[in-house]
Amino acid sequence: MEDPPLASLSLTHVHYTPGDQISYLCAWLALVPQGLCIVYATLIWSNREIEIMLMFAGQLACEAVNWVLKRYIKEERPREMHGKGYGMPSSHAQFVTFFSVTLAFFLLFRHVPHPTETHTPYSFFQRFLLSLCALAGAGAVAWSRIYLNYHTPKQVLVGCAAGAVFAVVWFGFTTYLRRSGWVDWALETYLARLLRVRDLVVQEDLVDSGWARWEERRRRKNLVVQGKKSK
Repeated sequence: MEDPPLASLSLTHVHYTPGDQISYLCAWLALVPQGLCIVYATLIWSNREIEIMLMFAGQLACEAVNWVLKRYIKEERPREMHGKGYGMPSSHAQFVTFFSVTLAFFLLFRHVPHPTETHTPYSFFQRFLLSLCALAGAGAVAWSRIYLNYHTPKQVLVGCAAGAVFAVVWFGFTTYLRRSGWVDWALETYLARLLRVRDLVVQEDLVDSGWARWEERRRRKNLVVQGKKSK
């Protein structure tokens, strides 16, 4: 009895045209959602920030909406594409649009960083430029799906629209959770305290997390070393 043929894990298997450098770049852009999931997991584990957890929860909910929409609409992918699954709307376009729009909303409307003795946070204009970069990156990923013939332009546009709409809805929902006190309540639960979940990124930059304590520790260490040398 012959062994069954090997299958391809389509989650990371990307078709592109050999010799076409743009197609090769688009193949790497197709891995952006997987990379962002790794970034989410890394930040959640290392920083324990509830804002990042809420954003990741919204990202997963957005993916669930895409799964439902694809199976409701049941529109096939372009004929040139040999992949499997329905194409409307584009999950890549919806994923990166939700991420970029939510990040832009956070940077422009929720993130109010305070300067410290060791760090000057980004100004509103700098955060605006970061938002534009995120949106431009999302546009590049969405366009790559058309270039690689994984989706039609309509499927990508609908994916972008779905991601943007869900980002607006999710940002409004999380704003309600904050204003109504649900986030503060969650932070006081036993599980949140056990996992050391915190809510600092709204008023502090991640790059400044723990930096003041590190500088103070270095200062004390240098004083001790200098004291030993002077004896």
